[in-house]
Amino acid sequence: MTALIKIIQVILALSVLIVFHELGHFTFARLFRIKVDKFFLFFDAGDFRLLSTKQGWFSRLFPKLKDKETEYGIGWLPLGGYCKINGMIDESMDSEFLKHEPQPWEFRTKPAWQRLLVMAGGVMYNFIFAILLYITILGIWGETYLSNEQSQIYVSELAYDMGFRNGDRILRLDDYVPDDFSTLQADLARRQVRQAVVLRGSDTLTIYLDQSRIPEILNTPNMFQVAVPFVVEEIPETSPNYGCGLVKGDRIVEVCGQAISFVQESRDILSGHRGETVPIVAMRGADSLAMTMTVDTTGVAGIYAQIPGITKKDYGMVEAIPAGLKMTFSTIGGYLQDLKMVATPSTGAYKSVGSFVAIGQAFPSVWDWFSFLQMLAILSIMLGVMNLIPIPGLDGGHILFTIYEMVTGRKPSDKFLAVAQMIGFVLLLALMFLAFGNDIGRLMR
Repeated sequence: MTALIKIIQVILALSVLIVFHELGHFTFARLFRIKVDKFFLFFDAGDFRLLSTKQGWFSRLFPKLKDKETEYGIGWLPLGGYCKINGMIDESMDSEFLKHEPQPWEFRTKPAWQRLLVMAGGVMYNFIFAILLYITILGIWGETYLSNEQSQIYVSELAYDMGFRNGDRILRLDDYVPDDFSTLQADLARRQVRQAVVLRGSDTLTIYLDQSRIPEILNTPNMFQVAVPFVVEEIPETSPNYGCGLVKGDRIVEVCGQAISFVQESRDILSGHRGETVPIVAMRGADSLAMTMTVDTTGVAGIYAQIPGITKKDYGMVEAIPAGLKMTFSTIGGYLQDLKMVATPSTGAYKSVGSFVAIGQAFPSVWDWFSFLQMLAILSIMLGVMNLIPIPGLDGGHILFTIYEMVTGRKPSDKFLAVAQMIGFVLLLALMFLAFGNDIGRLMR
């Protein structure tokens, strides 16, 4: 069931994003009176369609749609979608139109600025869609995150080896002051940080970071956890310690005679005393209390601790508009930094490139509208930014050639564009193989 829910979310998300992206091209094409031959979700490779307004069962049910200028449909290959614009060399590699004289409804006869808007329309719609999604998310649910200013770190082996210690509070990464605790590890890699300033106890220390370890940072999950003081928040009725005498606000500072500062430090101790009752020391205000705590057979105490640093911001729908714009452009900036790392082989970031498998793993295992819309916004930005890469075959390649024409006054020949499109297609296939290869490697590991 978990796999099915993830598959449904991936298919639905990609379908919405593809349709919205292609709608951007379609809207500007029709605005400038350019004929659009096809509008397809997924590719109809081999001319096989699951649905078409021009042929098959759907056209028999709705015969009036046959007379529409554009054929709308759903292909069978779920690797994208397309809007086939008349008089344009695109991923279909159809060049039949080159055999006749240019017509006024064709893409190639329109001014460069109109063609630029047609090609940029998909990316524009992706970013607009992300803005609308973030405005909706912030307006309904607000923004909840872990404040870095109020949180301490609990380190992994990698972080410890780099000089960080449990209980440190990260003040600066070079000149950048991080706000969201959850992005600390990504910030280290994206910004290729050379030194981190931390607060350790009452001392301010500088940790110098080795740039050669960026690949390890990228490929080591949970480098930083939030260090959680063992302060009781709640003891549910199902807990073996319900009614044991601990109350909300008590801080457990000792377990089995071993001093602890954080919940994480208690886990190994409790795991070694499964099914036993162990001595603890708790602080209640200024009082030190000697008590006992029961450990269940799985090695946990069933006590919820207070999570420090949780920050919640609520927005009205009007306030959500600038906040949504800010969040969109912040996400775009972060993804551009990610692409820069992918293009730098020494970072090893290319190993993290993934396909639909990686996307599916990022979705939650249960249906949740908040998480779904968040992923939809992120994927919309990713699709928009990816399409801006100036590779022939992507919108960015077409945009680059059109800008070149506008600057120089010289239009690239149709033969050149056809060759460039083929080169771009090969590059995109190579990228696809890299993504699938990375996913398969991760699954095998």
